[in-house]
Amino acid sequence: MKLTKRLFLGLAVGGTLATLPISALAQEWQPTRPIDFTIMAGPGGGADQIARFVQSVVEANDMTNRPLIPTNRGGGSGAEALLHLNDARDPDHTLMVTLNSFYTTPIRQEALGIDIETFTPITMMGVDPFVLWVHKDSGITDFDGFLAKVREMDGEYVMGGTGAGQEDSIVIAYMSSAYDLDIKYIPYDGGGAVAKDLAGQQIMATVNNPAEAKGFYEAGDFVPLLAFSDTRMDAYPDVPTIKELGHDFSYYNQRAIVGAPGMSDEAAAYYRDIFGQVYASDAWQDYLVSESLSPLPMDEAETRAYWATQVANHRQLLSEIDS
Repeated sequence: MKLTKRLFLGLAVGGTLATLPISALAQEWQPTRPIDFTIMAGPGGGADQIARFVQSVVEANDMTNRPLIPTNRGGGSGAEALLHLNDARDPDHTLMVTLNSFYTTPIRQEALGIDIETFTPITMMGVDPFVLWVHKDSGITDFDGFLAKVREMDGEYVMGGTGAGQEDSIVIAYMSSAYDLDIKYIPYDGGGAVAKDLAGQQIMATVNNPAEAKGFYEAGDFVPLLAFSDTRMDAYPDVPTIKELGHDFSYYNQRAIVGAPGMSDEAAAYYRDIFGQVYASDAWQDYLVSESLSPLPMDEAETRAYWATQVANHRQLLSEIDS
């Protein structure tokens, strides 16, 4: 099973999110209190960075009459955030910035009783791939060197990630199976913490998205070895993809905003308009390029179909990993 860009973008053909006019519903409803902007991950990771960037665009352009209040709720691989939204006392003022744990955590933690179909689609801001990183002081300069080092250490090579069943663990599990690698895996609360510990050399490698590793890469501390994208990334043109090496696999992480179950149609329309304006802004379009994200506009019906597809795909991926 692979989650290719074609699969991610296929449902978005014809999407017109960025050019949708302000609806009558959006014009009628206004927030009456600060807006809970829950982040489904810990501080410093890709979801956190995106949430705070979106907040800054909204604030700088006075798009809302009440502020967005970002709050990290990444505990339990995002279970904390899912439960918070599911039990929201004021759905019209409760939003969440998601990643693929929106799908994987309810699958792996069925006792949560979370049905994502009850959540309210707002805006898909884009998707981004993953890259395998090592520290410059490791002496590893390419993927062959990585494979040799992991095999030499015979089960003692340590990678960090955001937890079992999370996005990076899916990628690491596939890579380990494809190349018969024995890797120790340490879970963290978010991708930012993972990248920070690679920078401090508490771990030996990571699979982070470009935004999480960008600062360390630009400082010369991180070396990218392999991309899990369909084609080579513009930011790292000399880094091969795992597809080039003969493995038909790629994996993309969603960056989406959803509303709590029970959100009114009026509030949903209001937020779709606000984040549609963010999406269409030069600031966000520049961010997509600088952080190596792909655009993915879609309307509510397309989003719900997309959710169903991703749940099915991730059920299969997780079952393959568990087996």
